[in-house]
Amino acid sequence: MSLKKESRTDVQFHLAALRGDCDRLRQLLDTGKVHIDSRDRDGTTPLILSAAMGHTECVRELLAQGADPACCRTTGTSALFFAAQGGFLDIARLLLDSGAAIDAPSMDGGTPLFVACQCGHLPVVDELIRRGANVNSCMKDKASPLFIAAQNGHEEVCAALVCAGAAVDAARADRATPLWIAAQCGHQHVARRLLAAGARLDHDGATPLFKAAHKGHAAVVVELLKYKPNLGLLPNGQSALHGAAMFGQMSCVRLLARRSQLSLRNSCGLTALQAAAAARKHDVVAYLRRLEHELAHT
Repeated sequence: MSLKKESRTDVQFHLAALRGDCDRLRQLLDTGKVHIDSRDRDGTTPLILSAAMGHTECVRELLAQGADPACCRTTGTSALFFAAQGGFLDIARLLLDSGAAIDAPSMDGGTPLFVACQCGHLPVVDELIRRGANVNSCMKDKASPLFIAAQNGHEEVCAALVCAGAAVDAARADRATPLWIAAQCGHQHVARRLLAAGARLDHDGATPLFKAAHKGHAAVVVELLKYKPNLGLLPNGQSALHGAAMFGQMSCVRLLARRSQLSLRNSCGLTALQAAAAARKHDVVAYLRRLEHELAHT
């Protein structure tokens, strides 16, 4: 996109939009010296600026005077994108009522719904869903709105997406699922929601249970154990107990050890106790030795 250099009046027009100065916007438009959709070097229009800053009255005025809600920056981001990102529900509604494309993607594939989910703006998410936003749209890396909501721990947003038909196991390009990322990040309540919605427990490599265990997210481990996950060797050559033991995650070791086969050896030929010893996790070693002794005498 080739953009002409801004005039001095254009700069004033953009500043008024940025600051939310509706009177100044009108004054400048009345001079006839500015175009309603004048762009700066990044392709940003006054409407985009006002929407991004949450200036509802400026957005209303610009739309009334003919501003185009379809205009995008050079990155592909629109006024609706920024309104959704900021959680500005009234502005999102104004833009949608004026014909803004609900699923217009940025250059990396992010839609207004995606950024609303990323930031946890549930009212905006609900409005976009109600108006027909694609809940299974995805970024170039295949991350979905549900994935990004799970990653950021937004439980109610996840629930809204699942209720609207989001694919619960839609994986990113690296095969990470919403449950996997929730487990890695320690978001217990999100994991519970996803599990109740039927999220898959197993994964090609490190499972959600393994990630939660080796990161020390005991509350997530508790949720996952309710669904009888694989406690044996995984495709990554380890068990969840090995992961917890090697990283010294005692709370997770305690949860897993009585449910797991303590004699199980990983791809290096080590039991969980031996793996903990090799990693110098002395408290884990002591606990597993006590447990082995206890089990041997029961």
